[in-house]
Amino acid sequence: MKPKRRTRTVSSSALSVAVLLIIGSAQPVHADKGVDSALLRSAVSAENITRHLEELQAIADANDGNRAAGTSGHVASAEYIEAQLQAAGYETGRQYFTYPRFVVNLAVLAQMSPSPTTYTYSDDFLGMTYSGDGDVTAAVTAVDVNLAGDRASTSGCEASDFEGFPAGNIALIQRGTCTFSDKTANAEAAGASAVIIFNQGNVIPDDDRLGVVAGTLDVEGSAVAVVGTSFELGEELATTEGVEVRVALDTGEEVVETFNVLADTAGRPDRTVVVGAHLDGVSEGPGINDNGSGSAAILETAVQLAELGITPTNRTRFAFWSGEEDGLIGSDYYVSQLSPRDIKNHALNLNFDMIASPNPVRFVYDGDGGAFGSKGPNGSDVVEDVFLKYFAAQGLATAPTEFDGRSDYFGFIENGIPAGGLFTGAEGIKSEEEAAVFGGTAGRAYDPCYHAECDTISNIDQGVLEEMADAIAHATLTFAMTTSSVKGTAKGGGGKPGKDFTFKGNLSLR
Repeated sequence: MKPKRRTRTVSSSALSVAVLLIIGSAQPVHADKGVDSALLRSAVSAENITRHLEELQAIADANDGNRAAGTSGHVASAEYIEAQLQAAGYETGRQYFTYPRFVVNLAVLAQMSPSPTTYTYSDDFLGMTYSGDGDVTAAVTAVDVNLAGDRASTSGCEASDFEGFPAGNIALIQRGTCTFSDKTANAEAAGASAVIIFNQGNVIPDDDRLGVVAGTLDVEGSAVAVVGTSFELGEELATTEGVEVRVALDTGEEVVETFNVLADTAGRPDRTVVVGAHLDGVSEGPGINDNGSGSAAILETAVQLAELGITPTNRTRFAFWSGEEDGLIGSDYYVSQLSPRDIKNHALNLNFDMIASPNPVRFVYDGDGGAFGSKGPNGSDVVEDVFLKYFAAQGLATAPTEFDGRSDYFGFIENGIPAGGLFTGAEGIKSEEEAAVFGGTAGRAYDPCYHAECDTISNIDQGVLEEMADAIAHATLTFAMTTSSVKGTAKGGGGKPGKDFTFKGNLSLR
């Protein structure tokens, strides 16, 4: 799962792909009653999924400790997925694409006075994506920050916040209300030589407002160096008299060449169900929970669906996305290559990203908008309902999570395709209320190893993995076997894998 974004980088722009019109549902989505998923759920076990995760761990260990897009670790991961699918009888396809990746070649954040301290990249601060370059040593000026109470902040959101700002100083800005880009633009206009944006310091479920900010500016970027840091460090800088800091960034771009892996069942091509998870991880670690867990779970679902001889009514496409950690690139690219007819022939997308967090909550995407007010396209409420009814039948509590654009469902809902899925939490902090319902430790991240070297096979909660895998198997089978009308109007034809589908992009069948 990629970091929470304050402003979104649309990958189709980077790929020079035309934006498609949003197509509404031609018909409502229905989930038939009476789909018996017990046999598939029994076959899709945490034990088998863990075997896949162990293979992904071994692949990371043999490839510089990671499985990031464009690396040998990702290629080896894809080859493993393909081999497993092919052994189960699937014909697999690779959808190739390229994109530019923002890279930080040099990063320095250091307090020069009154207490000389050199801060550590990643642990203490991060360069903002699309930040400008620079090497500045200057006094720090806090801009309209709020360190008390609920720490509600509009810091840097208005030009008037910078009234009297000493030109040439480094602007210290608190997260909150407006985008990082707006804060940075106002700081630049006031003559700031660099910008430090620190976390807000409040508590919001499913979001980390205390740790180091991993932020993104608009693709136009900034003229000055911009870094993100934690609330703790921001508070220290804001309350230290006479503090002088060095901020240095040297950034660039590299071209990433990578691919999605796709595999289809037979079934009606006008009712295509896409079951997806991103296979790439971050460069900092092996990415076993994020998102080996989702990838391994849908892999095992696909394998067992074939092993049991189940023939879906609706074509079910298992998709292993790449480039998610760099901005949902692979899934966005997939959707951008669909014709309007293809979009209408997609019934829905099921998305599984981080399903075995060690301090978990059973989150279900808020398809009907009842919890957060922002609902998915028509039919997303039905997807949510299938998960909620399943967990209720198992006596397992759930909590809603927002369609906030952090994972690969985004390109689908942006183009009117219903979506839903599961999530067990990332860098957000578990509340006392959540701990009372779901167990675990309040005040601690759902996944303390999120985007870190310690996201290894030891970072997997076997209990929640079993629970979520069963729900994945149930929902996949429910929508694969649905006979009611679903999104799409073309007559069914029981298409074969890889057929009856129009790609404008590069799809290589293997």
